[in-house]
Amino acid sequence: MAHRAPHRRTRRRAAAAALAGALLAAGPAGCGLVSGSPMSDAVKPGTVGRGLPLKGAELTVTSKEFTENIILGQIMGLVFKAAGATVIDKTNIQGTIGAREAVKSGTADGMYEYTGTAWITFLGNEHPIADPYRQWAAVRDADRANGLDWLPPAALNNTYALALNAANEKKYGVRNLSDVAALLKRDPGAVTLCVENEFATRNDGLPGMAKAYGMDIPPAAIRKMTGGVVYTEASQGTACTFGEVFTTDGRIKAMGLTVLADDRHFFPNYNAAPEMHAATMRKYPKIAGVLAPVTAALDNEVAQKLNREVDVAGRDPHEVARDWLIGKGFITAG
Repeated sequence: MAHRAPHRRTRRRAAAAALAGALLAAGPAGCGLVSGSPMSDAVKPGTVGRGLPLKGAELTVTSKEFTENIILGQIMGLVFKAAGATVIDKTNIQGTIGAREAVKSGTADGMYEYTGTAWITFLGNEHPIADPYRQWAAVRDADRANGLDWLPPAALNNTYALALNAANEKKYGVRNLSDVAALLKRDPGAVTLCVENEFATRNDGLPGMAKAYGMDIPPAAIRKMTGGVVYTEASQGTACTFGEVFTTDGRIKAMGLTVLADDRHFFPNYNAAPEMHAATMRKYPKIAGVLAPVTAALDNEVAQKLNREVDVAGRDPHEVARDWLIGKGFITAG
């Protein structure tokens, strides 16, 4: 993500590296936005979009390339479509920089972005703001200079966490990261971690977490692997007691994992919010009212469910987004 920047590196250096990678991947056309396709769904207003407030608008939506953000991009596009707009789907852009640059330049009109990503990766701040609303407000205010308008955020907060299976939870009785720190002092051999390479080196990952909680974790207790393997190993609980997860990942529930509370609030807030091209909002201010109730309905439980439909059940993100919107009554089938 970037939010999963693909997934958040030690920030300013990471942003530069990601930008270079995104531009190389995109080629001369820029940001990977070489093509897009119209959303052809026959959808109509439900509780949102009544009166077709976006009739006549031509809007392009984008997203990053990971499951959750693609789903959110599809949600935005389908809502615009139901409200009367002609919608071009340019979701699934490689790299965190490409999608943002598309919205900044006006190549795309909007996407769902994460507050922590904007604050740290794009705006260059080193310290997150603990209060989720204040974090969003700070991003909103700062990004106005970049030609971006941030609409109100969702409760959905896709941040880092540690998780463990039910057997290890019962065995060690841990509920939060302070409990892990205490367990490490009491029984050092009990604390083994499966993590992605990025998390093992990032200041907003394992090194920073260990410092914040006073954990002196031996290098031998840290096992590095790809993200999907982390979930598998944590669910089995043999190679590691704890695994690094993202709090909205559908595999958490599917694999029976318990997420430990970040009781010292170390990890940044990564609340999803619509990030819109400012000129688009001036032209179509009713976008704000169209998106507001949909964004307000997005929380971690919803995100886990939708992500699980794609990552575990193998469904198409567009269909998952459409079914959720129709099921909530936000839009109706045409």
